[in-house]
Amino acid sequence: MSFRVVRSSKFRHVYGQALKREQCYDNIRVSKSSWDSTFCAVNPKFLAIIVESAGGGAFIVLPHSKVGRIAADHPLVGGHKGPVLDIAWCPHNDNVIASGSEDCVVKVWQIPDGGLSRTLTEPVVDLVFHQRRVGLVVWHPSALNVLLTAGSDNQVVIWNVGTGEILVHIDSHPDIVYSACFNWDGSKLVTTCKDKKIRIYDPRTGEVESEAVCHEGSKATRAIFLRHGLIFTTGFNRSSERQYSLRAPDALSDPIVMVELDTSNGVMFPLYDPDTNLIYLCGKGDSVIRYFEVTPEPPFVHYINTFQTPDPQRGIGMMPKRGCDVTTCEIAKFYRLNNNGLCQVISMTVPRKSDLFQEDLYPDTLAEDAAITAEKWIMGEDADPITFSLKGGYVSQSANKSLSVSKKANILNKAAVGTSKSASSATLGSSSGGSSAANNNSGGSAPVSGITEKDLRDITDEIRKLKAIIVKHENRIRALEATIREQEDNTDSVAAKSNNTSSSNDTKANAADSNSTKEDANGSAGTTSAATASDDV
Repeated sequence: MSFRVVRSSKFRHVYGQALKREQCYDNIRVSKSSWDSTFCAVNPKFLAIIVESAGGGAFIVLPHSKVGRIAADHPLVGGHKGPVLDIAWCPHNDNVIASGSEDCVVKVWQIPDGGLSRTLTEPVVDLVFHQRRVGLVVWHPSALNVLLTAGSDNQVVIWNVGTGEILVHIDSHPDIVYSACFNWDGSKLVTTCKDKKIRIYDPRTGEVESEAVCHEGSKATRAIFLRHGLIFTTGFNRSSERQYSLRAPDALSDPIVMVELDTSNGVMFPLYDPDTNLIYLCGKGDSVIRYFEVTPEPPFVHYINTFQTPDPQRGIGMMPKRGCDVTTCEIAKFYRLNNNGLCQVISMTVPRKSDLFQEDLYPDTLAEDAAITAEKWIMGEDADPITFSLKGGYVSQSANKSLSVSKKANILNKAAVGTSKSASSATLGSSSGGSSAANNNSGGSAPVSGITEKDLRDITDEIRKLKAIIVKHENRIRALEATIREQEDNTDSVAAKSNNTSSSNDTKANAADSNSTKEDANGSAGTTSAATASDDV
């Protein structure tokens, strides 16, 4: 009687390999915040890392070509007044990133191609609502410009970034929201809370569809939607042992799988690859990355292997499948942040002998284009994310959309007719916005001869730089004027004190002179009287 001991899987031999130090990023001052965040976000164009910054919060954005030792004075994205807690790249535009901070404000930034040449302090739009720090920002998977934010004020807000307006406000969490995740088409929302419960919402109405206890431990939990509708969670039990579980949305209180991993106290972040159904568990402070495969057969969550490193990780980011190298059968790429300032690049590879495109490893993956607009989504329309094949490699669509050129032209045109700044960002990251701008330019007045789109972009950049310089000079002048006023006030007060002192001294001197005069007069009178008495005798 023969039987198969080892489970058959094409990912059974996946192995991780760290790139050489000169191919990684060094000398990065990673944030020392105690907030439970990955501190890192990555897309096929840029790597963003939350860093330590004096006088506020900031994060660094690096093109993938800029490897090696990073200069200490490298330009930052630094417009927040408090430490940055979470960052997330827009899935529909590789140049757009959102950040949440302790200053209670969410900012959306546009990063120019090639990276930053100087510190960026002016966001595209500010999203102001939360009353306490904002520690969670999540983009919608298929709707354009839809962003979810959650803060320590227990509020969850879904925004239309293009207009800066609130679409949905969810106010039913009794405590801090630890995590939030949309399902595959964005029609459902799962959250975990400090009250140990997991909840499923209708994100358009904010109504709770179901809830249950997630993990019995009091430490932070995480939950994500898998592609086929199941929910994967990580957390702790009462004995502070780390756990993971797999649940069905219609039976949250009855986990399909509940497994204890170890007794470490670091929060585990589940990073999910929907193309391969692989889940990578990365704990803060851990020196390992565990990866599992989710299948329909028991035990449903199959342990594959562990990638071991000598250094504990401070944070981690996962590259979208669009940024993986299909020629080497790379199925995942991670960016680990170490405490010593090194961002280590780790490549997960399936060993194959053939150099041809492996269709079984690379099914159609998420594209950069959005499936629907924010307006259609909030009206009740759902759409699966747009997918495409990686055969032949991937080329970023941002250049094809002419995002930086058409978007800035739109901003200038709308500013000319008096449209507000928030409304001027309505075309943020949209391919449809780029095409409409092109149509407007072609159908409207012809551009001025001799001025190219590149010249217009350079002029706009120079204007922004000059504005920043003017603001700095104004602040410096105000500070100098305040210093001069203080010095003048101090001088006047000293002069007044000296005048008072001199006048009092003169008064005392005059009094002393008058007393001496009186004494002299009395003395002379006494002498005269004595002489008269002697004459009488």
